[in-house]
Amino acid sequence: MNHWPFHDLVLRTPRLELRPDDDEGLLELVDLALDGVHRPDWTPFGVAWTDAPRELIPRNTLQFHWRVRATLSPANWTLNFLVRAEGKVIGSQGLGADDFAVLREVTTGSWLGLAHQGEGFGTEMRAAVLAFAFDHLGALTARSSAFDDNLPSLGVSRKLGYRPDGGFVQIRRGERAAQTRLLVTPGTFRRPDWELGVSGVTPCLPLLTG
Repeated sequence: MNHWPFHDLVLRTPRLELRPDDDEGLLELVDLALDGVHRPDWTPFGVAWTDAPRELIPRNTLQFHWRVRATLSPANWTLNFLVRAEGKVIGSQGLGADDFAVLREVTTGSWLGLAHQGEGFGTEMRAAVLAFAFDHLGALTARSSAFDDNLPSLGVSRKLGYRPDGGFVQIRRGERAAQTRLLVTPGTFRRPDWELGVSGVTPCLPLLTG
């Protein structure tokens, strides 16, 4: 018997399988990160984890995922789904919430390896976690944000029905950079033309929905 409730949670789309991170899959994710996530002269990340020295990225990546997994609770949780296409890890899709039992709001964040960008995977994997959050967890709102020059991420948001919801500025690589906040609800979500497959959700609900 596996005592970790998320061990059997799986989201399936026509091309992708999303499972919460596990140690074996994280080793694949580390190799993917080392192969490149974005072009060197630009970063889409507010937390510049890819700017760390190359030799530190494996350890940093593992420790980050282990820490998030170890501190998961109904009051504050994040699921970092490993995204697989044809059995290979191609990226990571996060879904998180604070005080979800009361607020019913989730946030998302994701990245794909360079070799897998531009194929529509980003839209498909975010649509998967939005459908999961709205239909299986009872979320009422979902938020995201992106730097104003992150056109691929903003394009995914537009396709899925997000609307601008203000903005903020932060320091990115020592310079001022603007981000746009984005909001989508079950009513504005532009659903894909496929049905999400979900299994293993029941044991997870006490930790996610309170």
